[in-house]
Amino acid sequence: MTDFRYPAVFSSEPEGGFTVRFRDLPEAITHGDDRADALAQGADCLEEAVANRIAAELEIPPPSPGRRGTVIPLAPAMAAKAALYLAVRDAGVSNVELARRLGVDEKEVRRMLNPRHATKLARIQAALALMGKRLVVGVEEAA
Repeated sequence: MTDFRYPAVFSSEPEGGFTVRFRDLPEAITHGDDRADALAQGADCLEEAVANRIAAELEIPPPSPGRRGTVIPLAPAMAAKAALYLAVRDAGVSNVELARRLGVDEKEVRRMLNPRHATKLARIQAALALMGKRLVVGVEEAA
C-alpha cells in the first residue's frame, strides 16, 4: 500500500520559529513562527512539493520508514492525485489509452493528472480501479 505520510524534521531557529524539512523531498523546506504554524506550513509545503513533482513528471519517493517524531500526511485530494500519477506512470499507460479505457476525452485525463485541477474523487477512484488499484481512506486521532 502506498502511504503519503512523510516524516518531517523540525529545527528550532535562533531568531525564533521552526524550520521544517522533509528528508524524502529535499526541495520541501519551510518555516513557521511557532510549532503550530510550522506544522501548517509543513503540510502546505509538502503538498506543493508533490504537486510540483507531478507537474514536472518526476518521481514521488515513498516516505522513509521509521516514522519517529512528526509525520505530516499529504492532503487527501493530492494523495489521490499522486496515487493516480504513480499508477499510470508505473503501468506505462498513456493519457490517450487511459482516456479510452475510461470512455472520456483525453483532456479529462490531463485534468485528472493536473495537480492544480479539482477532480472529483469518484473519477480518480474509477481511473485507479482501471490501473488495478483501490483508493483507501483512513482516519486517525489528531495530534
